[in-house]
Amino acid sequence: MQTADPVAQATAAEVTAAQVAAAEAAAAEAGSGSPFARLGVIGCGLMGSGIAEVAARAGLDVAVREIDEPALSAGRKRLTSSLDRGVRGGKLTEADRDAVLARLTFTTDLGDFADRDVVIEAVAENEQLKADIFGALDKVVTRPDAIFASNTSSIPIMKLGMATSRPEQVVGIHFFNPVPVQKLVEIVPSLLTAPATETAAEGFVTGRLGKEVIRSKDRAGFVVNSLLVPYLLAAVRMLESGFAVADDIDRGMVLGCAHPMGPLRLCDLIGLDTIKAVAESMYEEFKEPLYSPPPLLMRMVDAGLLGKKTGRGFHNYSA
Repeated sequence: MQTADPVAQATAAEVTAAQVAAAEAAAAEAGSGSPFARLGVIGCGLMGSGIAEVAARAGLDVAVREIDEPALSAGRKRLTSSLDRGVRGGKLTEADRDAVLARLTFTTDLGDFADRDVVIEAVAENEQLKADIFGALDKVVTRPDAIFASNTSSIPIMKLGMATSRPEQVVGIHFFNPVPVQKLVEIVPSLLTAPATETAAEGFVTGRLGKEVIRSKDRAGFVVNSLLVPYLLAAVRMLESGFAVADDIDRGMVLGCAHPMGPLRLCDLIGLDTIKAVAESMYEEFKEPLYSPPPLLMRMVDAGLLGKKTGRGFHNYSA
């Protein structure tokens, strides 16, 4: 899930020039012979663009793929705007920005991923869509020991691995939003993921991208969302029942529990469609009522009220 930590409500502009320099120094030290020199990112939405930016800042050759030209153009604009904010905020120089952009290529052709060492899928939380992508990657990527990773937070890695002829090389690498700021990544091996793949994925995330890792078994929700999603759904049910209004629910958790953001605003930030997809995946696996998406959440998704990205969710952002 494109989970957002409200403490980190920052853009990539908040990544300091020192962090950029450190990442690039580490990449230079690793040398051009690094086994992780070429990264492919499938999807250039909020998460995909963040992953691509972090990787390019770390000195990798990054190819980004979107489904069509309009989506690709929007993704390129999102990424460039993030870097431009960093320049305006004095967090990186124009030379830093230009160097990052020079490491990025954009394409709609999955065939351009043939030479990639690592590919990270970051598309919508749709099992069939993701499985189709992994099946296509299996036919395209020529490196025999390439790592195929998914940024999913709810879909079993095993199912994605079985869409390929090399499930031992498929692993979950789950980032958190905003990717340039959030330090955490969940590494999720399936029952068939080779230990070498898991170790290599962790080394890539910590050594090349400078993130911190926790490991999870391959179960829907992994570690963080298994704890977070029931809490968010409980807040939706409280609102749905009329027990309290949205502002009071959110203020209660901010002022009473020192949470930096209330649960309903966090739902809006993550996206109600994403919350629904993750909840459905978790409920399908565990059949626990606390994972079942409440009717109010389902109706709001049906109505296109998805949170901040549409201007309205549990709160109104159109003003």
